[in-house]
Amino acid sequence: MDWVVECQNLTKRFGDKTVVDNLSLQVARGEVFGVLGPDGAGKTTTFRMVIGIVDPTAGAARVLGFDTRTQTQVVRERIGYVSQRFSLYGDLTIAENVDFFADLYQVPPSDRIERSRRLLEASRLTGFEDRLARDLSGGMKQKLALTCALIHTPEVLFLDEPTTGVDPVSRREFWDILYRLVGQGMTLVVSTPFMDEAVRCDRVALLHQGRLLACGTPDSLAKGRDGDTAKGLEQAFVEMTGSADHASD
Repeated sequence: MDWVVECQNLTKRFGDKTVVDNLSLQVARGEVFGVLGPDGAGKTTTFRMVIGIVDPTAGAARVLGFDTRTQTQVVRERIGYVSQRFSLYGDLTIAENVDFFADLYQVPPSDRIERSRRLLEASRLTGFEDRLARDLSGGMKQKLALTCALIHTPEVLFLDEPTTGVDPVSRREFWDILYRLVGQGMTLVVSTPFMDEAVRCDRVALLHQGRLLACGTPDSLAKGRDGDTAKGLEQAFVEMTGSADHASD
């Protein structure tokens, strides 16, 4: 199997608190891999370790064969990252934000105009290029963040709860864009608290209090339980945790 993301016994502690606990998982090239869990499950910390923003307390992670601790810069040049909170520049326009990230990733001037046009068109942001980022709706902000993350054509895209706080129509449009990216050969790693988004993934890792409960296809994890796959996933999560503190749809 061609693994593009590999986590081995990944652990992160902040003082006496263990946020991620001995996590091991693998993501295959070209798949949509979901990390499902409620707030506080350790999803964001896991992502930050995997992309090299913070060092693990123990264990290791590799992306595209590169160690995320010792080869951080190489990893960052080849991945895209959309954070949970909008982190672009509110006092810049859509076009200025995209141009800034093109500069940051050293996208050649000969390529950036066409790339920007194509990405803005795909995100349905064409015609809004002069609007300040702070004045955008939640859905448009996430589409802009996605555009900026894609400007250097990454091989792997990490999205940390990208549709939280976004209206249902924008959520569907956002996932339509993601599916088109997979069709072009990109690998996606998406964290979410939503069951209906988890079932869109090829495989899902169930995360709770920093620990991996199970990993598999949505159908396999929901097998033998009543209702549709999303409902079955919810039931599985409750059974594994013994708690009603689970992700929701």
